[in-house]
Amino acid sequence: MIYLNYSNLDNETQQRLISISKEGVEHKFGNDLRAYAKENHIDYDILLDTEAMRNLYTYRYVFNI
Repeated sequence: MIYLNYSNLDNETQQRLISISKEGVEHKFGNDLRAYAKENHIDYDILLDTEAMRNLYTYRYVFNI
């Protein structure tokens, strides 16, 4: 679970969440994504960004108001 303060959803917090998500995706699926990107001639960084954004939807958030 990710605990967020409802009054602090600024750009810095959003970037931190994306960074955490990227690390998780890369750790879990890094080799598969590299192979897919190479096979389909896709930029790995763009593919990683896309998958990190999708991964954010799998998190459970708790908002403190």
